[in-house]
Amino acid sequence: MAFSRSTLQRIGGANSDAGSMWMYRTADTAATVNTADYFLDAINEINVGDVILSMSATGGTPVLTITYCNANDGTTIDVVDGTAISATDTD
Repeated sequence: MAFSRSTLQRIGGANSDAGSMWMYRTADTAATVNTADYFLDAINEINVGDVILSMSATGGTPVLTITYCNANDGTTIDVVDGTAISATDTD
């Protein structure tokens, strides 16, 4: 699949000096989401240092990843691989 702007939402960062936090939901895998230029359609919104909470899917299993934008020169954009948050639900 491809990036969908409709599922990217700024959830924090009214002060431009502090950076922004974003929530993104997709059926794509985390490996796809952290590919260079995946967020190209949002290049004018996401800045270097902005944090992205990405809820993606791997075989239908949700995966929450915390990542951040490490490169945006106005032409290309990239995020780090990030850290997956694991959860256990034993009940």
